[in-house]
Amino acid sequence: MDDILKHITDFGDTAHGEQLRKYSPDRYMVHPIRVMETMKSHTGDICVLAAALLHDVLEDTPVTAEEIRKFLNKYLNEEEADRTVDLVIELTDVYVKKNYPRLNRRTRKEKELQRLARISPDGQTIKYADIMDNAQEISEEDTDFARVYLQEVRKIILELNRGNVALRNEALRVVNQAIADQD
Repeated sequence: MDDILKHITDFGDTAHGEQLRKYSPDRYMVHPIRVMETMKSHTGDICVLAAALLHDVLEDTPVTAEEIRKFLNKYLNEEEADRTVDLVIELTDVYVKKNYPRLNRRTRKEKELQRLARISPDGQTIKYADIMDNAQEISEEDTDFARVYLQEVRKIILELNRGNVALRNEALRVVNQAIADQD
């Protein structure tokens, strides 16, 4: 499984290209790797781990779902590749400013929250790990934005109640601590 995850990591890194993390000089892929490592302590499901590695590809790169599926079919069976792509699609923000320029941030985030509340338990679990990683980084590096972001993601965690309970509780603890540290 580690060999497969290495190939998927390399694919994700290539997809993100020269993209860097917003608050550090690190290649973007460090974030999906951390999300996957968090997930690894809760599951050995290759589809979930692969989706954690690829969760931002559709949102942040020109790579399509079909290109991801074609790549995954080299390493996973068809059912696993389809399930992985479905998870990545679930985790891709729909209500983004580019697609909904007339909606303000609060409205877009509310619509996104309603959408996320309906995604699969595995998708919600990956979202918890994604929030944990982003919350830690943003609260350390951008205290002004963190005040808004942390309240938004706290609301997401509270609404998304179908994923792994232990990871949800950990994400809520991380976000609540980051909020407390802001005060």
